[in-house]
Amino acid sequence: MISRPEDGGLDIDPAGTPDRPLVVVDLDRYAAEPPAVIAAVADRIERALPLVVGVLRGPASAPLRPLLAAATLTLTDRFASALWPQMVAVGDLDAALAELHAATAYSPRAAIACGQLLRQTVRLPTTPALAAEAAVYSMLLGGSEFARWLAERGPAREVRWPATDLVRVEREADHLEIVLDHPQRRNALSMRLREQLLAALTVAEVDPSVGSVTLRGNGPVFCSGGDLDEFGTATDLVAAYLVRLDRAPWRIIDELADWVTVRVHGSCIGAGAEMSAFAGTVIAAPGTVFQLPEIRMGLVPGAGGTVSIPRRVGRWRAAWLMLTGATLPVTTALRWGLVDRLEEG
Repeated sequence: MISRPEDGGLDIDPAGTPDRPLVVVDLDRYAAEPPAVIAAVADRIERALPLVVGVLRGPASAPLRPLLAAATLTLTDRFASALWPQMVAVGDLDAALAELHAATAYSPRAAIACGQLLRQTVRLPTTPALAAEAAVYSMLLGGSEFARWLAERGPAREVRWPATDLVRVEREADHLEIVLDHPQRRNALSMRLREQLLAALTVAEVDPSVGSVTLRGNGPVFCSGGDLDEFGTATDLVAAYLVRLDRAPWRIIDELADWVTVRVHGSCIGAGAEMSAFAGTVIAAPGTVFQLPEIRMGLVPGAGGTVSIPRRVGRWRAAWLMLTGATLPVTTALRWGLVDRLEEG
């Protein structure tokens, strides 16, 4: 529990690693407290540097709303209340807490960076929010947690690029269909595919005769995330920041959101989940799953996910998905709002 203002620190050791990345608060104990006490605790939670996870075993009463809003996320073993539907309902609270503790203990720097970043991106317009994400992502590229992941991954594989384009564009009347077409790599967002996707979306952005856009993926999955064999190739992290900000196809998806439909299927990992969430309409095939695994890699979502995912599911559920890397089935994604509807049949 956070009981004093000084409890909001990280307890950083001499190596720069936080010893206390996660604080758990029992919210039930505040159910009968006066509003002034709840407001003071909520203020300390808002200012705390560690991740603050609320645990609610009883009902979500109206006086608790400031604490629910202030926390990084709240776990409950009940159905999410209409008072605060962004709570994460789990079958076993102790197991869920153990999962969070393990994830944040493994990558505490990335976890804390993610939690603080989410507090910023939900309050900012798209461009400055993407700039904040790009800055944190690029910073973490130089960190020890990402270096550990690179060492565990081993040498990158040599990629054999197909002779054809990785993104296919088809036009019918005023409709533009954009197809990620590198099924051999599960439509991984390589630099080459990203640049071709950006070019395709730019056509829709600058051509006033385009009235609607559909984005889909060829092969067994929509998009399996960033191309892992390109991770760790950036040598200039400032340049990496600028490239990530300037060459972002998801920025255009956001600009054209009302005209963009993304059809997802299979495993939508990392960038696959992140960029699709910018679209005005997301249609998912049965069996689609979503996952954001970047924290375990020592990173944060870097394809706009800290901007797009919270807009659909709320900052609190977004934090759960990002911190744990949990797999989200399509039925839950539909209930949370990450998906707008299921594909018929």
